[in-house]
Amino acid sequence: MKIVFASNYLSHHQLPFCLSMVEKTDGDFVFVATEPIDEERLALGYVNLDKSYDFVLCAYESEENRKKAQELCDNCDVLIYGSAPDNYFIPRVRQGKLTFRYSERLFKESFTWKNLLRRIVSVCIHHIPFQNKKHCLLCASAYTAADVDLFGCYRGRCYQWGYFPEVKQYADIDGLMEEKKKHSLLWVARFLPLKHPEAALQVAQRLQQDGYDFELTMIGTGELEEDVRRQVAALGLSDKVHLTGSMSPEQVREYMEQAEMFLFTSDRNEGWGAVLNESMNSGCAVVASRAIGSVPFLIQDGENGLIYEDGNIEELYAHVKGLLDDPVRRQAMGRAAYETMATLWNAEEAATRVLQLAEQLSKGESAENLFEKGPCSKAVILRG
Repeated sequence: MKIVFASNYLSHHQLPFCLSMVEKTDGDFVFVATEPIDEERLALGYVNLDKSYDFVLCAYESEENRKKAQELCDNCDVLIYGSAPDNYFIPRVRQGKLTFRYSERLFKESFTWKNLLRRIVSVCIHHIPFQNKKHCLLCASAYTAADVDLFGCYRGRCYQWGYFPEVKQYADIDGLMEEKKKHSLLWVARFLPLKHPEAALQVAQRLQQDGYDFELTMIGTGELEEDVRRQVAALGLSDKVHLTGSMSPEQVREYMEQAEMFLFTSDRNEGWGAVLNESMNSGCAVVASRAIGSVPFLIQDGENGLIYEDGNIEELYAHVKGLLDDPVRRQAMGRAAYETMATLWNAEEAATRVLQLAEQLSKGESAENLFEKGPCSKAVILRG
């Protein structure tokens, strides 16, 4: 079965999935990169992976490569496509060939009439005209299915998906859990309004007022960083809250492995949020906003993490306080989070499942109950 995955460029969040696909298809897999990685992401520490792997075809390099990419997309058995020009999928969809679009939620920006109109026009151009039973949607957000359902698109053909960064299999998970720094909290993101670093600070302020022993580390840079630094000093939190600036992905994972708890405070503008995958894989007890695209897929509330309503600082604080009060529960939650990533939400499992799903759909058979949960299970309509 020839599989082609077309998207803008190969990222470190897609790489493990692609490597698994190469292995499981015996090399019958191609990643089509449709545009070079932008300078802004390179400045943030992203690595240009397009030139590093022989399964990548850089369509943007030459007209010859573009034509080869088009031919691959037209004639492969299965096409998975994301941020790619419409011409890569239109011919095969019109011919009824099995095609998977993957997408984050459509309506994640703050509500304005301009944003709404722009999204409606986009759906009318890029989604509505291309509906048939073999054009399916891999939902890289728990809210994508609800967004497309508003327009009658992909009904009965929406499947759970996401991003699949590296998942570590720890030989001694018990040792990892025991070595974590007691009462340690971690926050990792760019310091942007959509990430809400102030929410983590408000939690820290309340914890200090209530006499808790804790340490909060905040990793990242961005437009709000200096403001947060000033707030830390003004609130008398300098002994409790530490801002590290930016660091490599490897260093971030080391901090996650040392932290007992992870705070994920973004709002609905966070399409997926791969730091959730990474922190759960590192055995952190996570407290996360429901508005984040990955949260309803990855977290079973109260089992492998805790969910709070977006913007509800009281609920966020209550969850953190409760975990600090109960060391047995926070360690059990961290273990459960690790198991979720190690056994279910990882690149190898996603590759296995998408191939099974493709085989089922290629034969014209229903995939309604193929998987009960996790990647490629049915994505239900979730408003939020």
